[in-house]
Amino acid sequence: MTERTRKSPGRRALLGAALLGTTAIGLSAAGTAEAAERGRDDDTRKSAGRKSDGRSLRDLPVPTVVGHRGASGYRPEHTLGSYQLALDLGADIVEQDVVPTKDGHLVCRHENDISGTTDVASHPEFAGRRTTKTVDGVALTGWFTEDFTLAELKTLRATERIPGNRQKNTLYDGRWEIPTFEEVLRWAEAEGRKRGKPVWLYTETKHPSYFRGLGLALEEPLAKLLRRYGRDRADAALILQSFEPDSVRRLSRLVSTPRIVLLGGANSRPWDFTEAGDPRTVADLVTPAGLKWMATFAQGIGPTLDLVVPRDSAGRLAAPTTLVRDAHAQGLILHPYTMRNENTFLPSEFRRGTDPNAYGDAFGAFRAYFATGIDGIFSDNADTALLAAADARRA
Repeated sequence: MTERTRKSPGRRALLGAALLGTTAIGLSAAGTAEAAERGRDDDTRKSAGRKSDGRSLRDLPVPTVVGHRGASGYRPEHTLGSYQLALDLGADIVEQDVVPTKDGHLVCRHENDISGTTDVASHPEFAGRRTTKTVDGVALTGWFTEDFTLAELKTLRATERIPGNRQKNTLYDGRWEIPTFEEVLRWAEAEGRKRGKPVWLYTETKHPSYFRGLGLALEEPLAKLLRRYGRDRADAALILQSFEPDSVRRLSRLVSTPRIVLLGGANSRPWDFTEAGDPRTVADLVTPAGLKWMATFAQGIGPTLDLVVPRDSAGRLAAPTTLVRDAHAQGLILHPYTMRNENTFLPSEFRRGTDPNAYGDAFGAFRAYFATGIDGIFSDNADTALLAAADARRA
């Protein structure tokens, strides 16, 4: 396995770190929009005197297991139910994506298009909000968070995004509302007090250039919330992430919270680069020069798994790239995305049977990815990932 080439605790020492607890503790879904406003001044005063967590990014177990959008393999994504289950299963970090409302609140949705993740289509009062927009160069028709106030969004309920693949998750359709990011911060604080350890969060700014163009910039209100809840320091139990390097750089000037640059396919181009006329693609960013540049404002990268181990024309894993070695040489950690248990998402050699929605040999795929020396992985199935991570530590 590739070793890190930086002055930090060795990989073997990190591998021995303990996983976060898995005690099942319930918390009801968040309340009304008005409740989100209460206690803001008190929170600000309390966070100013709050001591540091005494932890850092380097203290996380390796491989780190990130609950992708919570426990989205088992519950509708980006709900408090999904986040709670990921934490209860033992995920080291729980992920959120944030987008804005019309009135400037940050809510947790993978996309601003909520057509497939809420019951908005069944609300006749919002039928006139359906529209077509171009987001990051792609025309989309549906309902969008920036056209709703928070109070209006709170009347909707979350639904399973891919019901064809995850029919069982539809059992929970309508059970949870859309959480604000502030509600998630409060949930994490409450869970941290119960568990006696900080709850790590992994927070992504979605389409930040697009929203900045609408006058709904994400970075400043996000930084304000991080400061309010004492998660603005370098040792905060939170990681910021974005597919737009400029958003990560903006955040680096606002808070000291650890930061990750997300990377799509090699031939893709970050949207902020497109808008700025920057010709670089992801292939340029994963070169030693590109990694060195990102290391000036980020502590790691979140590449698609195909950048670590490409797939051949038959969908089988090919030889690993040098990305892990090259990133570690620049002091960057790697948290690739996304592992899922279903056949349809796995490399072809790990698929079992003919049902694309049945589970394949996920453990075999995890072994292949962990063998490259990655520092962690995003997974829809935190319980599976944690068992695979424990296997990797024993190897």
